[in-house]
Amino acid sequence: MRVVVLGAGVIGVTTAWYLTEAGHQVTVIDRQPEPALETSFANGGQISAGHAEPWARPGVLPKMIRWLGREDAPLLFRPRLSLAQWEWGLRFLRECLPGRLERNTRDLVGLALYSRECLLELREQTGIEYDQLSRGILHFCTDERDFEALARHAAAMRALGIEREVKGAAECLALEPALRHSRVPLVGGIYTPQDESGDAHAFTLALANMARERGASFLHQRAVEAIDAAADSVTGIRLKGVGGERIDADAYVVSLGSYSPLLLAPLGVRIPVYPLKGYSVTLPLPDAAGDAMPSVSLTDEAHKIVITRLGTRLRSAGTAELTGYDTGVNPVRCDAIVARLRQLFPSLATVQDITYWAGLRPATPNNVPIIGRTRLRNLFLNTGHGTLGWTLACGSARALADLVSGRRPQAKFGFL
Repeated sequence: MRVVVLGAGVIGVTTAWYLTEAGHQVTVIDRQPEPALETSFANGGQISAGHAEPWARPGVLPKMIRWLGREDAPLLFRPRLSLAQWEWGLRFLRECLPGRLERNTRDLVGLALYSRECLLELREQTGIEYDQLSRGILHFCTDERDFEALARHAAAMRALGIEREVKGAAECLALEPALRHSRVPLVGGIYTPQDESGDAHAFTLALANMARERGASFLHQRAVEAIDAAADSVTGIRLKGVGGERIDADAYVVSLGSYSPLLLAPLGVRIPVYPLKGYSVTLPLPDAAGDAMPSVSLTDEAHKIVITRLGTRLRSAGTAELTGYDTGVNPVRCDAIVARLRQLFPSLATVQDITYWAGLRPATPNNVPIIGRTRLRNLFLNTGHGTLGWTLACGSARALADLVSGRRPQAKFGFL
């Protein structure tokens, strides 16, 4: 079949790859001059199947109350005159109720484990390089209550097939010696040895090139005006610009991240996706850093940030801000990440060449992505991955390619 994929981020490009591998004629459309220049450009770098859990949970509500009014809070809500924002916020609160966490976690874990298998297979098949490290993720705590909560939850996650090892402070320091220099003492953590890290931007660029070599077409600097539909199917894509360029196909996949609901609404297809702005900072590693810089990907429970080594760079990302489609960089939030890094790794105190970045994560209230067929028989969705887009990309894309091809996906997940 001829398939059009809207969006060339990590989700759109992996979707194009697996559709091409399934024998389809694929065209990818994106408004940027090359792939992965928006949300996939500078994320935290973690491929964290062992931490595939929703943000929405009972324990987050007391923390949200404590964070109110703090400009550097891990989760910041900026009220706007937006019905979509308030609807999303109320649905998020509902997903925090007891009983919903287990269901949402089961869906995420099933897809995450499958996605990890798909990525390993893809890497073996193609030899793709993206500054990957297969050294696990250490989720560390500097507060005893946080550590106790993580340790209790580890047993529940192991029951779902996630390997989580509870580590004391000394064991954490043995896993990551760079934390010995921290000005904030560790009390313990959780280690997921099968997790990985890597540069999502580099991965997406490389995979796009491989997809082109196998026959996929990429139309860049093309913004979509509308999706045309008649009766029960899509009839084509209208592009913005002089001449009203139009592209038709047999099937269409929307992978436009936070912008997906804006394009789908005129069709009567409504999805609970809202932008959740996240920030990252990227620093060059100091010369002769040695063991003063981490080589294991880290998650800081207290500040809700991730820290990943990407070749000769250190990337730290986190925080969430509900502020609509504003992509501006807030220096206060980025400075808070840098300040925490310098607490944990004092040798970064003199590093000044720091790159700030912000991107819009396409979040659903329960953090579970939306994958599958819509009420229009040839319109498919692969969007809403939130903070787990890099983690879930390969599995989501391969499953979507199966659905388009009329096959049953292998992943344990609630597809549309």
